[in-house]
Amino acid sequence: MTLSWLSIFRLGLVQMSLGAIVVLTTSTLNRLMVVELALPAVLPGLLVALHYGIQITRPNWGFLSDAGGNRTLFIVGGMAVLAAGGFGAAWGVVLLDTSFALGLSVSILAYALIGIGVGASGTSLLALLATATAPPRRAAAATITWLMMILGIAVTAGTVGAFLEPYSHALLLRIVAVVTCGAVLLTLVSVWGIERRVAAQPSHDEMSFREGLREVWGEPHARNFTIFVFLSMTAYFMQELILEPFAGLVFGLTPGQSTTLSGAQNGGVFLGMLLVGIAATGFRLGSLRGWVIAGCLGSAASLIVIATAGSLGLRPLLMPAVVALGFFNGVFAVAAIGSMMALAGRGRETREGTRMGLWGAAQAIAAGFGGLAGAAGADMMRRLFDSEATAFGAVFLAEATLFLVAALMALRVIETTRAGRGAALMPGE
Repeated sequence: MTLSWLSIFRLGLVQMSLGAIVVLTTSTLNRLMVVELALPAVLPGLLVALHYGIQITRPNWGFLSDAGGNRTLFIVGGMAVLAAGGFGAAWGVVLLDTSFALGLSVSILAYALIGIGVGASGTSLLALLATATAPPRRAAAATITWLMMILGIAVTAGTVGAFLEPYSHALLLRIVAVVTCGAVLLTLVSVWGIERRVAAQPSHDEMSFREGLREVWGEPHARNFTIFVFLSMTAYFMQELILEPFAGLVFGLTPGQSTTLSGAQNGGVFLGMLLVGIAATGFRLGSLRGWVIAGCLGSAASLIVIATAGSLGLRPLLMPAVVALGFFNGVFAVAAIGSMMALAGRGRETREGTRMGLWGAAQAIAAGFGGLAGAAGADMMRRLFDSEATAFGAVFLAEATLFLVAALMALRVIETTRAGRGAALMPGE
C-alpha cells in the first residue's frame, strides 16, 4: 500500500511545522541580533551556518531509514530536538543583551540542536515520502509538502511580526514557546500511524553507511545533480540573513515590519510554488528545466531591483520587489525539488533515503555557506562603503550573478522533460 493523498497532506503538516520553527531563527532572531543588539551580521551568519553544517549528517539519517530505522520515531524525536533548539535560540538572543559570553554559549548549543533536529526529522520524512509514494505521485507529493512548508514559514513570519509589536524580550519568548510546542504536537498527530499502513520496506543488506554512500556517489546522475543543488542553493540562500537587516538599516523598518516583510517574501515563494504545482504537475505545462531557468532569471532580476530600490531610496518599491523575489525563488525551488523527488528512485533500489540525504546535505551545506557568505559580504561591504544601501546592494548583485550561473548550469544538467512526468539528467550525464 502506498501513501494516499490524505497521508501526503498529513506529512506536509510536518514540513509546515519544521518551517515554522526554522524561519524564526533565519528572520526574526537574525534581525534582532544585527539591528537591535548592533552585532555584526556575520555572528548570526555563523550560527545559522552551524546548524546547516551539522546537517551534513543527513545522508546518515537517510541511510538509517533505508536500513530499517523507525522513521516515525526519527521524525517526531527530531522535531522535539528542533523545538528545544528553537526556543534556546530565542533565549540566547535575550541573554546576548546582558551577557555576550553566556548568550553566545546558549546560542551555539541551540543552533546545534536545530541542525540535529532538522537533519533527523526532515530527512526521515523525505525518505518516507520517497519510498512510500507511488512513482507517478512523487513530483506532486514534493510540491504539496513544500507548499505546506512555505505556507508555514509565511504564516509564522507574518503572524509573529504582528504579535511582536511592541517588542520585548518576554513577549519574544512567549511567542517562540507557543510556536515550538505547537509544532511538536502537530507533528505527533500528523505522522501517527502512517508508517504502519504503507509499503515502505527497509533494505536488509549488510552494506555499511560508507559503502552505501560511495555507491550512490558513483551514480553519475546523483553526483551531477548534487553539484547543481549546491551551486543553485548557494544563490538561493545568500539573501536569507541580510534582507531583514537591510530593511531595518536602509529603510528604517521596525522588527515587526521587517518580519512581516519576510512573511510577504515567503508568501511570494508559496505563490510561485503553487503556480508550478498547478501548471506543471496538473496541466503538464513546460519542462522542469524551463521552470528552473525561469525561476533563476526572475530571481536575478528581482535582486537587481531590490539593490536599485535601496540605492535610490525607493521604499514603495521594496515590498513588491521582495514579493517578486520570493515568487521566482518558489518557481525555481519547486522545479528543483520535483526533479529531486523524481530522481530519488533512479539507480539501485532501497537507496532513496541515501540519495535524498545526499542532496539534502548538499542543500544544507549550500544554505550555510550561502547565508554566511551573504552576511560576511555585507559586513565587508559596510566597511568599504559609507552607504548601507550600496554595501547591501553589492551583495544582492553578487547573488544575482550566481543565479545566472545556476541557470546556465541547468541547461547542461537537466533534460527537457515534461514537468508532469518527472525529471531526468541530460543523456550521458
